[in-house]
Amino acid sequence: MSQTIYVNEKTGADSTEVKGTEQQPFATPAYALYTFPEAKVLVYKQSEEDQDKFEYVEISASALKKAKKGVEGLKKKAEKQAKLEEQKKQQETTAKLSELDLSSIEEDKSLPEAKRIKLRAVPQNLDSRVLVQGWVHRLRVQKGLAFVTLRDGTGYLQCVLTGDLAKARQTQELTIESTVAIKGVISKLPEGKTAPGGVELKADFYQVVAFAPSGDDSFTNRIQENADPNLLLDQRHLALRGETLSSVMKVRAAYSAAIRRFYAEEGLTEVTPPCMVQNQVEGGSTLFKLDYYGEEAYLTQSSQLYLETCLPALGDVYCIQESFRAEKSHTRRHLSEYTHIEAELVFITFEDLLQHLEKLLTKTVQYVLEDPIAGPIVKQLNPDFQPPKAPFRRMEYIEALDWLNEHGIPNEDGEKFKFGDDIAEAAERKMTDTINEPILLTRFPVEIKSFYMQKCQDDPRVTESVDVLMPNVGEITGGSMRIDDHDELVAAIKRENLDLDSYYWFTDVRKYGGAPHGGYGIGLERQLAYMLNRFTVRDCSLYPRFTGRCKP
Repeated sequence: MSQTIYVNEKTGADSTEVKGTEQQPFATPAYALYTFPEAKVLVYKQSEEDQDKFEYVEISASALKKAKKGVEGLKKKAEKQAKLEEQKKQQETTAKLSELDLSSIEEDKSLPEAKRIKLRAVPQNLDSRVLVQGWVHRLRVQKGLAFVTLRDGTGYLQCVLTGDLAKARQTQELTIESTVAIKGVISKLPEGKTAPGGVELKADFYQVVAFAPSGDDSFTNRIQENADPNLLLDQRHLALRGETLSSVMKVRAAYSAAIRRFYAEEGLTEVTPPCMVQNQVEGGSTLFKLDYYGEEAYLTQSSQLYLETCLPALGDVYCIQESFRAEKSHTRRHLSEYTHIEAELVFITFEDLLQHLEKLLTKTVQYVLEDPIAGPIVKQLNPDFQPPKAPFRRMEYIEALDWLNEHGIPNEDGEKFKFGDDIAEAAERKMTDTINEPILLTRFPVEIKSFYMQKCQDDPRVTESVDVLMPNVGEITGGSMRIDDHDELVAAIKRENLDLDSYYWFTDVRKYGGAPHGGYGIGLERQLAYMLNRFTVRDCSLYPRFTGRCKP
C-alpha cells in the first residue's frame, strides 16, 4: 500500500525536515513527489460542494503531470548543487594541501647505488641501500612522518618516510594499493618496536609508479572485512591481495612442489592427459557436456583411465591437473572444478597401495612444514595442526557401519546403517572428527563404487577400495585396485550400460598384457583445507568454481 503525503500551499513548507503528514504538509506537489516518488498525494483545496469548506483531496491528473515535470527540475537543481559542493570540497582539499610545507622529492646522487631486491631477500641485505618495489599494503601518515607497509608478493616490509618525503604532496595523496618504488637502508628495529620481520627501511627517496583510487572507489571500500562471501568472491581479484588468501596460495604452491618431489623420489613419471573426453569415469550425472566439432564430449571427471594406459609404456605415472564434476552441491568440500592429483601404480597389491598412501600423505606434509615460507604459514593459520603419522587407523566399511550405529548416527533415511548404504558426508565427518585421526576406510560394496574397481578375493561383495579420511575435512583421497582381467572389465562396463565400443582403448590395456595395478586421486583443495584449518575448500582455490559461480 503506497504512502499518503499531504500538500498545503498556504501552511506547508518544502524542506527535508518536513514529514509530509497532515500536521506537517509540504508546500508543493513537486517537492512532495521529489521526496516520496511513489506516494499518493493529497492537496488542500476548497470543496466544490461547499465554498466555505476546505479539505484534502487526491491531486488531479493534470496537476500530477505538472508536479512530475517539477520533480525533474528539482533533480537537476540537486545535481547542480551536489557538483558545486564537490567542487567546493576539492577546492578546500587543494587549499589545505597548499598550506602544507609540500617539498619536492629529489634523490641524493651522492648516496651509494641502490641494489634492487625482492622483499624475500630483506634478511640478506641489512644495513645496505636497496630499491624495493611493490604495493602499499598499509599506510599511516602523521605530521612529518609516514609509515608504509610494502607488499611485493614475496614478503612485507615497513618503510618509514621522514622530512621532505613525508611532507611531499604525493605522500599526502598516497592511497592503499598504490604502486611505489622506495630506496633506502634496511636495519633491525630497536627493542620494543615491532614490524614485519623485525626490520624497517628508512627511505631516502621514493616514486609513485601508479596511484590507486581514493574516495568511494578506494580499495578498502571495494574489499571490506566481514563482507558477504559472495561479494568477496565477485572481488576475488582484489581479495587475493589479503594476507590470509595470499598465504593459502603460497602453501598451495609449496604442496604442489612437495607432491612432485615425493613422486620423483618414488620414481613416478608425470604425464598430462586430456581434459576433453568422450568417456565417463565417475558417473554420467556429474558430467559437463560440450559440443566438440559436432560430437558430444565432456570435461573430464578424472584422468585415471588415461593414466592406466600409460603403465605399460612408462611404469608408475601421475598427473596434476583440473577435473570437473557437475554436482549441484553446496557443501563446504565440493567444487565444480578442482585440482586433481592422480597416480597409477603397476605390479602392486592392495596393501602396497595403502602403504604408499600413508607414505605420500605423511611425507608431503613433512616437506611443506619444512619449507621456510609455507611452514610458518601453516603454524600461523592452524597453530594446533598435528602432522599425520603412519600407520593410519585401518577401518573396513562394515566396521564403519557398526561404529555409526553404535553412536546413534543414522543414514540419509534416518534409519540404522545397513550393508550397501552409502555413508553420506555428514555421517562420515562426524565419525572422522570424533575419532580425530587419519583413517583408511576400506572394502566398500561393489554397488556403491565405480565399475573398474577390483573385487576382493575373499568377499566378492566388496572391492579393494579405500577412502582416506582426515579430521576437519573428511575424505581427501579415494583409490582402489583396478580390474585387470579383460573379460571381467567388459562385463562391468556392460553392467553399467556404458557404450563398450567407446571404451575399446581402455579394455585394450587388459587385452594386450593385463597386470595388477591400482591408483588414487587427491583433491588438492581438500588437502589444503585439512592442513590450514579452512572452513571451506573455496578458500583454497585461486578462483573457485561451484554451482552458480563462474566469475570473475
